[in-house]
This record gives sequence, structure tokens and C-alpha cells, in this order.
Amino acid sequence: MIDTAFSRRDFLRAMSAAGLTTIGAGAPQLLADEPVKHPKPTADTCILLWMGGGMAAPDTFDPKRYTPFEVGTPVEKILCTFPSIDTVVDNIKLTQGLEHVARVIDRGTLIRSHVVADLGNILHSRHQYHWHTGYIPPQTVACPHIGSWVARARGPNNPAIPPFINIGQRLEGVGEQEELKAFTTGGFFGTEYGPFNLPFPDDATAAVRPPKGMTAERFADRQKKYKELLKAGPLGELASDHHHESMLRAVDNAHRLLGSKERDAFDLSKEPKDVYDAYNTGRFGLGCLLARRLTEAGARFIEVTTEYVPFLHWDTHENGHATYARMKKEIDRPVAQLVLDLEKRGLLDRTLVVLATEFSRDMMIEGVPGSKAVDQSRAKTDVLKEKTHYGLHRHFTGSGSVLMFGGGVKKGFLYGETAPERPLLTTKNPVTIRDLHATIFAAMGISPKTAFDVEKRPFYATEDGKGQPVTALFANRR
Repeated sequence: MIDTAFSRRDFLRAMSAAGLTTIGAGAPQLLADEPVKHPKPTADTCILLWMGGGMAAPDTFDPKRYTPFEVGTPVEKILCTFPSIDTVVDNIKLTQGLEHVARVIDRGTLIRSHVVADLGNILHSRHQYHWHTGYIPPQTVACPHIGSWVARARGPNNPAIPPFINIGQRLEGVGEQEELKAFTTGGFFGTEYGPFNLPFPDDATAAVRPPKGMTAERFADRQKKYKELLKAGPLGELASDHHHESMLRAVDNAHRLLGSKERDAFDLSKEPKDVYDAYNTGRFGLGCLLARRLTEAGARFIEVTTEYVPFLHWDTHENGHATYARMKKEIDRPVAQLVLDLEKRGLLDRTLVVLATEFSRDMMIEGVPGSKAVDQSRAKTDVLKEKTHYGLHRHFTGSGSVLMFGGGVKKGFLYGETAPERPLLTTKNPVTIRDLHATIFAAMGISPKTAFDVEKRPFYATEDGKGQPVTALFANRR
């Protein structure tokens, strides 16, 4: 039974304890008692396009009955606040504002039956932790991000490029920053498998060059002293040799990147103006452009996010319709352009692009029917009185959409169904986080049963090693 009173403070306390427990542990060992057979990879790189904050499927990728805004309309009658639009695939419709994605949907697979756990007290941080690590918090160890699993299991495509790069999410100076740090980590694998964070893609070059005015000699000396500090500093009393060595290797990897030709991949100013402008809808759009450049350079796993900040972007507790109109302008053209550019360069077939979010939204239901989750909507009203009431404000966990391109998945394929009327629950082919992760791992050539010995117990790539890839999504896999 999930404790419905589990608070944000409880979450942070548990995650801090898990981090301290893990940092003192030795190196996790790959379990070899039961040899694991890894599937043949259909992708060499994974790009996760993260819609942080809870993107509503009915107003994006799973259109329902449309109700235009009109003062006095009962809220219970509203399922969708955008009309549906045709796509290049006859049996797939999207919602208004996604016209560019509608023109490339024939290159990908749309899952409409993604379901996530109802965790009682619905916190974005807990659900994002669950989605990114595959484990429901709190855990007794620091769980690695899915990108860290890919980095650890597959290693780098190019030794000069960090295997796991996180684009667009600030981890300082924003709300819930500690909660975000809890899953944006290499966990027990160590720092070298954690993310290389680039919160501002247009300034990514600053992360791969010495500070302005610093000579190469001074920078090398600074790196040397930093490594000495890691060995002898107060962290030495807490960290194991494994974590010390992992941090030192991370420093060496970063220093190698600063002196390599591959650092040009981080410089968006090298793109032709028309290409830059095609992506430039803001930080997310430029993040997609940077992801394309880093894929070309040899990154293994890249996450690009619209950024999660409480009550901003997809986190619509009021004024949902206007916010969604803005967010669609930010994501529609860059997502489609990324797919087209990868295809043009011959990279799409070996690059798995996944667009996902932590849960969907509904005008009436928090969680699922019968959930005791606290209603967090700021637009509580029985009838529409003003435009701020119009939109999907409550957290809904009974269904959601995931979009996938490339990496061996079928083209122009629709998987799963949801009910046509409220409650919009999944009615066919449910896909859990565990099985979705197994599907991503399968595409990347990693068995979902892969396990490491952590503190004398097995820790699996998918929860308990039970994740099952959804083979129906792949073009040539059974």
C-alpha cells in the first residue's frame, strides 16, 4: 500500500539517505550467475524528448470530443480543448497545433496506452523519478537514470563525447531542484555515467572550453589540484574507492573533451542560419538542434526537456488551453525537424527518438477514478466562467501517449486505445513504465534482466528484471 501522505519533505529525506548509503558502497558488480542474453540492438543512440510537467494526451496526441470555449459550459462535458487534425497516416489524428508532427508521423509509432502508477499523493518529482529510473521512490539506493543504464551497458559511441547528455533542465535556481537532482544522476554507477548537464543549449560551448581568460597551462594545473582535492577532501570520509575513481574518471573525460575536435558539436553557431531558425522556437527547439549535432558526433543517450518548473510549461493547474497553444508552438516544428534531419543524414534508422511525459491530465479526475490523491487544480469550478478555467488541469494517471521514431520501430503505426468518454482509461494494450523501459533497452541492445550486485542484492535494469519489451512496436522483431 502506498502511503498517500508521503510528502515532498519525506521524498527528499529518503533520497538523501539513499545517496549517502550508495556513496559509501563499493563498485556495483555485474551479476553473472545467470548469463543474460542481450538482444541485437536496433539503435545506437537514444534521444528522449521530455515533456516535463504532465502533458495532457487528449489535447495533444490522443484527441477526443472537442468542446470550444463558451462561458457557462459545464466542465464535466469537456474532454478536449483543441479540434483534431488529419495526419499523413489515415488512422491517426492529432490535435490542432501539431501540424508539423502530423506530417512526419508516418516515420514513427504512436502509443496511446501508456499507463503509470497511481502513487497516492501525486508529486511531479516522484512520478518523474519513477519514469526516469523505473523505480518508485523511496529506494534504499540511488537509482541510476535510464540514460546512465544505457551509458553503463553500451559505453560511449565516441570516447570524446559524454555518453549521457541532459539538455534544457536547470538544476539550480528553480523550484524542486533537489528533487530533480535525485533522479538526474548516475546513481550507484558513479559520476562518470551521470549526465553532462547543458541547461542552456545556445551556450553549450561554454561547458566545453576553459573559463574566459584562463590559459591552457593554468587550466591543466587547476584540474590537477581538483583531482587532488577529490582524493584528500572531506568526501574521502564518505565515498568509497569506486566513487572516488568514478569522479576522477569523469574529470579526465571532461578534460579530454575540452581538447578534442568533437567539442565543435556543442557550437550551434556553426549551423546555417536557415537551419538554426527552423529549430529556434526557444530553449527546447535549440535543444533538439543540439541533440542532432551530438548524435552525429557520437553521443549515446540524450535527453532534451521542455524543462520542469512547478506551475510552468506543461504543469498547467490553470489557463491550460492558452498554455498548450504556446507549448505546441515550442515543440511542434523542432520535433518534426529533428526527425527529418536525422532521416536526411541517414541516422534515423539507428537513432531511437522517444517523446514522453510523467502523466496525462483531465478536467475532472485527479489520479484515476477512486484515487484519494489531493486535487491540486487552481481552476476549481463546475462551469466555465473565464478562459483560465479552460484546459486540462488535474493529474491523470490512467492513460497517456508516447511517440517514438526510428531505432527499429514501425512506421505509421498506432498502438493501444483509450476510452472515448471519461474516464479516459486505457482500454487496449496497456504499456507500463517497466515495459516501456524494456522496449527502449531492447532497441539499445540491453536485456531488461541485466542486473548488478548493489549492497549484496541484485538491482535490475527494469523493476525485478520483469520488464517485457513490446515487440509489436518493432518492424523486424518478434
